[in-house]
Amino acid sequence: MQWVDEGIVLGVKRHGEGNAILDLMTREHGRHLGLVRGGGGSRMRPVLQPGNTVSATWRARLDEHLGNYTVEGLRLRAANFLGASHALYGVTHLAALMRLLPERDPHPVVHSALEEILDRLDDAYRTGPRVARFELALLAELGFGLDLEQCAATGGKSDLAYVSPKSGRAVSREAGEPWRDKLLRLPAFLAVSDGEPSGADLANAFEITGHFLSRYIFEPRGVALPDARQHFIAAILRALPSAA
Repeated sequence: MQWVDEGIVLGVKRHGEGNAILDLMTREHGRHLGLVRGGGGSRMRPVLQPGNTVSATWRARLDEHLGNYTVEGLRLRAANFLGASHALYGVTHLAALMRLLPERDPHPVVHSALEEILDRLDDAYRTGPRVARFELALLAELGFGLDLEQCAATGGKSDLAYVSPKSGRAVSREAGEPWRDKLLRLPAFLAVSDGEPSGADLANAFEITGHFLSRYIFEPRGVALPDARQHFIAAILRALPSAA
């Protein structure tokens, strides 16, 4: 068995003396593990950093085997993340989200969205909205999409201001007013994928996605949302001009 694909490095774990098990999010083969001989050495260390994109050749005798990777660096972004705390936490958080996907299950749309975020991760102002939308898209990819296009109570599509924490459906300002304290606040940019959100908008967006990620994905597995997520959000909000 053999294939060649592009992959984004999610993480590396040392294996024996000098080798490493590489966790990649590949374009055509999904999240895929493999052994890199010499991957624990200094020569490969700059290449096998989370957030980098590599060209990977995977070989194994049988498809179900772990197999071996031969990798070559294509876009070594990781060095650019060192000076920004939001970027370092962001890479860790995004990798944790990718590990929610079943192994070897292709998700080319997710791969493309992840690569787009990583290419611009140093831009804190743009990264916050992109990651919030990415979390929303990932929920849909896992079968838990939210309906933010029309009001659950009236069917209308204008002035959507809230999200029901139970149904995951949008609610208009007028219909939701009596229950506003029990509803999640819906920032416009999350519903229409447009506009430039404030710090409050971002905080509200991450409250929505965090609520449903926890409810549908993490709590059923008996785990909490990753600490890196909260650190990432805090770093993003600190970096925004409006947060000053």
